[in-house]
Amino acid sequence: MSFPPTGNLNPEPFAILPADLGLPALGWSPYWAGHAAGLAEHYPGSRPARVVRADRAHCLIHTGDELIHAGMAEQLDPAPTTGDWILLAPGDRIVAALPRRTAFTRGAGRTDTRAQVLAANLDVVAVLHALSAPPNLGRIERLTTLAWASGAQPVVVLSKADLSGDPDGDVAETATASPGAEVVAVSTVPGDPSGAGLDTLRALLPAGATGAFVGPSGAGKSSLVNALAGAEILATGEIRDDGRGRHTSVTRELVPLPWGAIVIDTPGLRGVQLWDAADGLEATFADITALAEACRFGDCKHRTEPGCAVQAAIAEGTLTVRRLESFEKLQREQEWLASRYDARLRAEQRAKWKALTKSHRNRPGR
Repeated sequence: MSFPPTGNLNPEPFAILPADLGLPALGWSPYWAGHAAGLAEHYPGSRPARVVRADRAHCLIHTGDELIHAGMAEQLDPAPTTGDWILLAPGDRIVAALPRRTAFTRGAGRTDTRAQVLAANLDVVAVLHALSAPPNLGRIERLTTLAWASGAQPVVVLSKADLSGDPDGDVAETATASPGAEVVAVSTVPGDPSGAGLDTLRALLPAGATGAFVGPSGAGKSSLVNALAGAEILATGEIRDDGRGRHTSVTRELVPLPWGAIVIDTPGLRGVQLWDAADGLEATFADITALAEACRFGDCKHRTEPGCAVQAAIAEGTLTVRRLESFEKLQREQEWLASRYDARLRAEQRAKWKALTKSHRNRPGR
């Protein structure tokens, strides 16, 4: 696959995605064909396409042989997002969305009980942390929890490994915070030994797979996409004086890689709130949940109870107090969000019931 010249480092998606990719290069498979066939019976003349970028009521989509700005025939729930597969009717109107296989979702905000889907139908979620600073294990645990909850396979990428004095040590430390997820140190500086991590990352994103890069601004997501693509197709930014990164990616869009994989470069995440992440917590903290099953009491709080396997592991040095506190903090957040969500559902149900009651009372003849 060859990339057309962009003319600058912040090109329109038309410059990033060639028009003649073909559906398989976008991730199309018999799995999606089966779902599309069932829906297409209700929408004669429709054809499948993938969402490259979602902009409120419109989407940039790829049909395999052309890029189209498409509008919605009607409001879809959930609204299409980057990575979704949709059906496009004549007139370039989106009429249906195929069921999502996976979705990377976070809470919309501390005062908002809605979910925000950042990307859909992912095979891999790469959680990035730049080694311009020591690994932030708490942030990595939070993002890895959301990655597991998405249904995709997490991988932790320690970027800018050329800035670390001990990248192997950083990998070992990070691995304790992300059991079950591969940890890779990567450098995009030519000649740096950590550049071999790019080959590992390529192997984790085979042809036909879709991955998403998530992390804070300055983590090197766009630089990593450029290194994998072998072309300067995304803008990169300098680190500010306070050590924080500048936002260079402002939208989420599909980017093709030369060997047939697709990657989604996401804007830098400042705040990341959990959302429906109970399964993700269990996977991220599998070591603690396994220890808890060995506690003498089923309702052990892991404090001063006798026979607490968790406290025994801390005493032995196989588990850190920091990790237990991180687990408990995320647990409390998940429980709080669940209670807020349930309260919102009850409020919505009461509002609907009141509206129905009022409509019934105001019917003619009553």
